[in-house]
Amino acid sequence: MNTAILPTIKEPKDIKSLSSAAILKLATEIRQRIIEVMSINGGHLASNLGSVELTIALHKVFNSPVDKLIWDVSHQTYVHKLLTGRSERFSTIRKHKGLCGFSHPKESPHDHFLAGHAGTALSLALGVAKNRDLSKRNEHVIPIIGDATLTCGMSLEALNNVPHDLKNFIVVLNDNAMSISKNVGAITHILSRLLSNPTANKIYQELDSIVSKIPNYGAMLAKQGHKITESLKNLVSPAVFFEQYGLYYVGPIDGHDIKKLTETFEALKNSEWPVVVHVLTNKGQGMEEAIKNPVSYHGAKPFDVGTGKFLPVILPKLTFPRIFGNHILKMAEKDSCLVAITPAMSAGSMLDDFMKKFPDRCLDVGIAEGHSVTFCGGLAYGKKMKVIASLYSTFLQRAFDNLFHDVCLQELPVVFAIDRAGLAGPDGSTHNGIYDISFLNAMPNMVIAQPRNGNLLKELLESSFTWGRPAAIRYPNMATEETDEPLMARELGKCEILSEGEDILIIGLGHMVYAGLELKELLKELGINATVLDPIFVKPLDAEMICKLLLTHQKIVTIEEHSLISGMGAILNNFLMTQGYSNVQVANFGIPETFVEQGSHAQLLDELDLTPQKIFQKVIIQFNLKSAINVKAL
Repeated sequence: MNTAILPTIKEPKDIKSLSSAAILKLATEIRQRIIEVMSINGGHLASNLGSVELTIALHKVFNSPVDKLIWDVSHQTYVHKLLTGRSERFSTIRKHKGLCGFSHPKESPHDHFLAGHAGTALSLALGVAKNRDLSKRNEHVIPIIGDATLTCGMSLEALNNVPHDLKNFIVVLNDNAMSISKNVGAITHILSRLLSNPTANKIYQELDSIVSKIPNYGAMLAKQGHKITESLKNLVSPAVFFEQYGLYYVGPIDGHDIKKLTETFEALKNSEWPVVVHVLTNKGQGMEEAIKNPVSYHGAKPFDVGTGKFLPVILPKLTFPRIFGNHILKMAEKDSCLVAITPAMSAGSMLDDFMKKFPDRCLDVGIAEGHSVTFCGGLAYGKKMKVIASLYSTFLQRAFDNLFHDVCLQELPVVFAIDRAGLAGPDGSTHNGIYDISFLNAMPNMVIAQPRNGNLLKELLESSFTWGRPAAIRYPNMATEETDEPLMARELGKCEILSEGEDILIIGLGHMVYAGLELKELLKELGINATVLDPIFVKPLDAEMICKLLLTHQKIVTIEEHSLISGMGAILNNFLMTQGYSNVQVANFGIPETFVEQGSHAQLLDELDLTPQKIFQKVIIQFNLKSAINVKAL
């Protein structure tokens, strides 16, 4: 068969009549298509290569979108997208105005939730199943989860609520022994012993036969065989783990055997009870480099299709996360009381070197953001240990109550290193770190700071434990710089004037202060000399300096890569109002109340009118500067 099959697949029903040979060819074509596109775009490669056969089998047996496939995290849905009418647009994945790298209901009726965080699928699926049952419908609900899902507390809460008589509910456990980095924690060890033993079920199935063949005693023992096999099953089978939650267990099954997968799903279609199907897959299947390096190829950079090697690209030597990781390690070397905690983001947050050198003081607690924050609260109790909670901004959202109840309310001086603060680029709306200031600001006594460069980041880290309060230092994943200049202590709540001027005060938060400096140069061409201020601290604001500057500045521009309605600009506006500055004109620039989709950082800033040139144009209009200057028409 020489004709390509993938281009003929417009919807899942098109694969139902394919022969076994055609199905295998389709799997090969899908794998090659993913490799080709990811070699250019980058993206979630290894996880998708590992789920090709599983996804084909699901669509061959079930009838999407009537039957609901609900993907946990959903970064492994590239195969699903190729089978559900998005093949022609697949080259746009993770690109501006292109396909989302996660499931997205606005893209296709086959996607039911926009999901980018782990541990949500089981709870969502139970809700969908309850909706189905109350509405007297009969479709299947199939959550597809990874083994790392079971390290999430919410997943265990969901398992605890699975009704024993829930029909047409099939949980697919895609077990590749990893999340992004290696899984950690006691549950992982339990699962690795039980779930990663392909012989376990076979042993259990053969126990009755083995017992009956025992000379002289076989017949008698066979009568008691059920009790014996049940006891032995508890030693060797993963079934016991799930049966405690009311799910029947099937597996483990080779996740790359389409025939066996298809037969299993067909056999379970009419089950009157909830079932978990345990599938063993290889992350990176079909690409040697991805199999050998599943962490590097989880979120792959562009690579050579022929060799699988990453292409040489000019990457910044220094980024905010890299400087954070390097400096925290130096601090830990000098101070045995420094401890860092991360929820499954040690590699991204650049903590791996710290973890290798001080494994007892740099801990990965798994995909458990809430636990990580509360754990940090416990570590900080007594105030002997200096505790760093390292989380991505988007994941800190999941630990809001822990932040409030277990750290801030207890007045514990945990320092939150908030990585990926700002737009998430190709990861899109689920990962944008543009809301944390809003809920951090709601916490009494919380400090919120953002450095503009690497040196300031290091100074804030060094100074943060002197403030004696919960503190958040937020920074983006982008290039920055540092120097060998001696670090200075940063006094709590003190800003820094970077360029003096008059009339217009430009306040730029963190790296956006550089947009403020460019804006100053654009205004200077019009004869307007602005002051540029780096607030450094969003909370507390430097009220003394701001009030002093307001004696000579009647117009203020704020620039931030954060939600406008709840960020630095909103905080400043509230300050001006409560202090009675009714004669001051303010123009706030940030991210409007919308969910920002994927794209490059530059594309998104341009789309959101956050470039210096677009801010400049709006400032002239908003402050009515045209009439005050003698320049050519703009």
